[in-house]
Amino acid sequence: MPRPRMSRRVCRQPPAGFYKPQGVPLGSLRGLTLTLDGFEAIRLADAAGLDHETAAASMGISRPTFSRLLAEARGTVARALVNGWAIRIEGGNYEMAEAVDLSGRGRHRRRGGGPPWLE
Repeated sequence: MPRPRMSRRVCRQPPAGFYKPQGVPLGSLRGLTLTLDGFEAIRLADAAGLDHETAAASMGISRPTFSRLLAEARGTVARALVNGWAIRIEGGNYEMAEAVDLSGRGRHRRRGGGPPWLE
């Protein structure tokens, strides 16, 4: 029997839970689901620019697990974009965590500070 999956820490909900191509009726769209932990992996690695080790620690998972999660999430987004499908962000094995300061201010600073789009 496989061991149960550990919950991944997610700092916040996405601003929107659904994305679709503009001008295409929802009834005629095929959709994919991006898990909330996959969304968090993309947010940390691509939007925040964190290295895999730091991002994995933020989510409370190992670096190899983070890399697999990120690759799966990127694949989901890529398939949806290339095929013109909708993306629903929901589910996954996660727990909400208190927000982590990634801006570079505070006790543990990142070199160069954080990107301007981080809140």
